[in-house]
Amino acid sequence: MATLHYLPPVKPSAIALGTLFNNAVAIGVLTPVFGETYRRAQQANTKEEFFRSKEAATAAATWGSSLVGSALQAYGVGALINATGTLSYKGAAYLGSLIFLASAAPSVVSQVLTEKRPGDTILVGAVGRVFETVGLSLFLTYWGTRTNPFD
Repeated sequence: MATLHYLPPVKPSAIALGTLFNNAVAIGVLTPVFGETYRRAQQANTKEEFFRSKEAATAAATWGSSLVGSALQAYGVGALINATGTLSYKGAAYLGSLIFLASAAPSVVSQVLTEKRPGDTILVGAVGRVFETVGLSLFLTYWGTRTNPFD
């Protein structure tokens, strides 16, 4: 008799490495935020003054939420890979593309048609999201996500 798993198991190392992968992508997008914070840290008279500053709190909150979000996304993609039985890179690319279409495409279309944002801004955001979806899916397929490789 089959059992229903509400939270499918995903290999912990896949979640950890997927988190690092996605966080690295996020850091690439958030670099301007951290770059300005770092510059202000160097200008602060003392370390204590910087750590009490609003910029330090904002940077810490941004980094923390990015890390948690990356971990949740890595788990979610790993669980989908396991649930769909994806074993090939082609399958992972398709799965990642579907995740991109479901999660990021509406925002990209809105930015183009409604918000009329600059093209380079839209492109950078879309490329980041492709890395976070298709790239993560390919990376996790390479690393492996199953807790028991014989499942």
